[in-house]
Amino acid sequence: MVDSIQKYSLKVGEKEVTLETGKLAKSAKGSVTVTCGDTVLIVSTVCTDQPRPGIDFFPLLVDYEEKLSCIGKIPGSFTRKEGRPSDKQILISRLIDRPIRPLFPKGYRNDVQIIATTLSSDQQVQPDTLAVFGASVALSLAGEIPFEGPIGCVRISELDGNFIVNPTYQQSMKSDLDIIIAGTEDSVIMVEAGCSFVTEEKILAAVELAQREIKNQVLAQKEFAAQCGVVKQQFVDPYDTSEIKTLIAETAKDKIHEAYHQFDRATRKALIDGAKKEVKEKVAALPENHSIKQLLAESKLDFVSEEFKSLEKKIMRAMIIEEDVRADGRKLTEIRPISSEVGLLPRAHGTGLFTRGQTQVLSIATLAGPGAAQELEGVDPQTEKRYMHSYNFPGFSVGEVKPQRGAGRREIGHGALAERALIPALPSKEEFPYVIRVISEVLESNGSTSMASTCGSSLALMDAGVPLKTVIAGVAMGLVKEDQKAAVLTDIQGIEDFLGDMDFKVTGNREGITALQMDMKITGIDSETLKKALDQAKDGRLFILDKMLEALPSHREQLSKWAPRIETVKIDTSSIGGLIGPGGKTIKGIIEETGADIDIDDDGTVTVTSLEHDMMELALIRIKALTFKVQEGMIIRGRVVRTLPIGAFVEMAPGKDGLVHISKLSHQRVNRVEDVVNLGDEVTVKVMGVDEKGRVNLSMRDVTEEERLQSITP
Repeated sequence: MVDSIQKYSLKVGEKEVTLETGKLAKSAKGSVTVTCGDTVLIVSTVCTDQPRPGIDFFPLLVDYEEKLSCIGKIPGSFTRKEGRPSDKQILISRLIDRPIRPLFPKGYRNDVQIIATTLSSDQQVQPDTLAVFGASVALSLAGEIPFEGPIGCVRISELDGNFIVNPTYQQSMKSDLDIIIAGTEDSVIMVEAGCSFVTEEKILAAVELAQREIKNQVLAQKEFAAQCGVVKQQFVDPYDTSEIKTLIAETAKDKIHEAYHQFDRATRKALIDGAKKEVKEKVAALPENHSIKQLLAESKLDFVSEEFKSLEKKIMRAMIIEEDVRADGRKLTEIRPISSEVGLLPRAHGTGLFTRGQTQVLSIATLAGPGAAQELEGVDPQTEKRYMHSYNFPGFSVGEVKPQRGAGRREIGHGALAERALIPALPSKEEFPYVIRVISEVLESNGSTSMASTCGSSLALMDAGVPLKTVIAGVAMGLVKEDQKAAVLTDIQGIEDFLGDMDFKVTGNREGITALQMDMKITGIDSETLKKALDQAKDGRLFILDKMLEALPSHREQLSKWAPRIETVKIDTSSIGGLIGPGGKTIKGIIEETGADIDIDDDGTVTVTSLEHDMMELALIRIKALTFKVQEGMIIRGRVVRTLPIGAFVEMAPGKDGLVHISKLSHQRVNRVEDVVNLGDEVTVKVMGVDEKGRVNLSMRDVTEEERLQSITP
């Protein structure tokens, strides 16, 4: 860690970003405070001196935290403390992890933790890209951590035809493009985007601009590290596995090659398992003093399985690069067989089953009133969500035993991607006032489940009668790169994701893209390969769209009979208090009486949601009665509720009466009120005035025939 306080400033877009180290968190291996405007983050990293015994993977742990004190708020929870991380915090943690993880050398197994905390927020500057940038700085300052960065990270939006680098929250919300790009000095490692039908050309232009900004960030980090006197230590893998590689190649190379030319998944797995068993038996037969046995005993690591998988990877990739053949026999651009179904569950509001090869997802749509919107509490100015997407990945989908412990980070990330993909296609709140939730249940998985969730969710929403602007489909692209050769794969399956170099998901319709998510497992991708992947993804997306529309060409005209109905009425804002009543007593009484859900907006829009038509009508009657305001000149259809010698009382709305004086009953002289009207008669009256005590004077005589036809019934 740096001993003295060091500062460094740079421009990111039009904003100045300041880095400071040596003042806070000095016990961390690397720590930096990142400031932009009044937004301040601290990012720290630590590592262990030695790997845990027997650990066979790189244990990187990344956490992003927001404290509500950063915007001057106390949490609204019962304990008045921050609870479990919100989905937004988990997504930002993943955003930091994804571009950094590929930049650690093979064989490095020490625990590394990165913690990014927003200490202050002006609710203008978005902290997520600063957190990724700060993580790279902290790792660069920790000389003993073999981080093969640095990396940079920026967000790009577009307003009035101009790109904006690291826009504010408000600018991003107004833009059709919101894309985050992270990468090294000369290549892109990660892309995350939410768009409103943006073209591939615009995406490439945004990435090109981002790459220039990223290069500036990388150079700035190198200068800052040099200013701080950081000396990077080189990592040397302590274990030499060359003998194991040779033994596996001599024993199993031909068998693995044969297995990968068997395009049936079960057959291939059986042959691979047999070859692996033979290798392990051969290792077990070695004498105890053999160098391979000694290496395995000393390291307590299963290098045999690791190097066997490495040879598998090499053979599979050679098939793709040299033969243009994939593990299941498909061509590079070929999509697996697709089937789509809707309306599977009788009581669900909408269902869509999307199957692609051995990947199958059942999406279930549920509609509810405005009161079901998700309330958000965080640094982000967004306070609620009216569309929510949940993604579940049970163990049985891959034939494994796995306890059900709720959604993990991967599940939250996949759900957020599908959610982001569909939001641009949803109708506005004014067009369709329902709150919508979709659950995607992965029933079988062999790659691209998040894209299957997007497709299944489009079908479920259409089946539910949601008037989507367009149907959204998604496809996952892969990459295999060896030396100067690169092959882009359409619709990757599980093994191509696991053994390939890229997982690139693209969603959209025929006109443009709605969401992107790209993760690299190598140090980056060049712009030419990115363009090829986008073009190939468009062809795949259009093919999948056509297959989906065969199941349901458009949204259903009617909602499910099990879905609630919504009616809205507009009341004067001055009547809101009376409708709510003291302590909410009045509105609660209507809800208890009718069973309907009632939501009141500040602008006087009252939304009533109910499964029962009669109860909805009763709730609307109660609301109109409580909020009806009599105004001079109104022509109203009412009912006679009382007669006196001086005139008749007419009920204009429940609980609201007015007097028609005997002289105003008719143009003719009236001796007795009962000669003109009787109890229960329906009459049309005109409001002549309301006195200072709220008494309403009515007239039947002054209603013209034309006005009679335009009368209202409150």
